[in-house]
Amino acid sequence: MPREEGEKIVASNRKARHDFHIEDTFECGLVLTGTEVKALRLGKASLVDGWAQIVDGEMWMESVHIPEYTQGTWTNHATRRKRKLLLHRAEIVKISHRVKDGGYTLVPLKIYFLDGRAKVELAIAKGKKDYDKRQTLKEREDKREADRAMKSKTYR
Repeated sequence: MPREEGEKIVASNRKARHDFHIEDTFECGLVLTGTEVKALRLGKASLVDGWAQIVDGEMWMESVHIPEYTQGTWTNHATRRKRKLLLHRAEIVKISHRVKDGGYTLVPLKIYFLDGRAKVELAIAKGKKDYDKRQTLKEREDKREADRAMKSKTYR
């Protein structure tokens, strides 16, 4: 059986880009059980309430929902358990210094398979205020209107 190649996105957290200013991103490995991997390969996961923290020099992701595998038996996993993230020690130290500075949080942006291995894109983010969210929506709407205007001018 040939090995998988390329990137296959399982779940993405689009709301995180709306609610947070993304400062930096990291690619992390995931420690999963067999039924979790099978459920992810079916494309089922939710990152909406997910977050990460550093405990005793190890990175842990919490509140990420991976539903039970339908053909699993008594070996099925808990849907919202803590999952360990795999990073180099230097990256963990770098992230912990940024988070300790205050105001920053660790947010998972997407879960994907890269060459057959489960990965998480983790972001160091700062929460947006309400007026920042409104400004972002206004900028996006202005860009859409400008694109529409340019498109209609070029095709006529």
